[in-house]
Amino acid sequence: MVGPDLTQFLGARRRLVEDLQQSGIRDLAVLQAFDLTPRHLFVPTGMRHRAYEDSALPIGNGQTISQPSTHARYLELLRLHGHERVLEIGTGSGYQTALLAHLSAQVFSVERVAPLIERARAVLREAGVRNVSLLAGDGTLGWRDYSPFDAILVTAGAPAPPTPLVEQLADGGRLLIPLGTREEQELTLLTRHGAELERRDMGPARFVPLVGLHGWPA
Repeated sequence: MVGPDLTQFLGARRRLVEDLQQSGIRDLAVLQAFDLTPRHLFVPTGMRHRAYEDSALPIGNGQTISQPSTHARYLELLRLHGHERVLEIGTGSGYQTALLAHLSAQVFSVERVAPLIERARAVLREAGVRNVSLLAGDGTLGWRDYSPFDAILVTAGAPAPPTPLVEQLADGGRLLIPLGTREEQELTLLTRHGAELERRDMGPARFVPLVGLHGWPA
């Protein structure tokens, strides 16, 4: 499969990487992932001139693509080394999925909004991403067939860690999830040590609600 033309918006993408570095992102693999991922493919055509701004943009179906600095913060906290099996809950545009594909061995991503996952599937193919599998369904159930996962990344706020996601986490694995109310959450990093979960609060967050059987009702 032919990869994307990375010369398009090259200057804007490099400026984004520099801005992320100046904002405190130090993980060189994360910065390289942003340099290699054409964000303009993952936003609506009419907004491609804004693709490399550090801002959230609408992608349809009442959803947005998060600002790049949010993605960068998430990815740096996961401390990925390239060999991991990762579960992403909330495919959205597929942009973060593509970033994860550069940082891990295999990405499994679940999205409950069917039109979004079909669009993401097409754009990931256009971007030349191969090591990703997508599923339309309830993300709070995870993807048990491919568990355990070394890292699980949730891009929506939940009242509590969904039990299936905790069960599908490998020993030593990390679950990064915003926990709290529908309106405000605390970004929380949970690390599994056998039957125990170590919890670290990483700061305030504000995400859409995680809707599903083990999240918020629709």
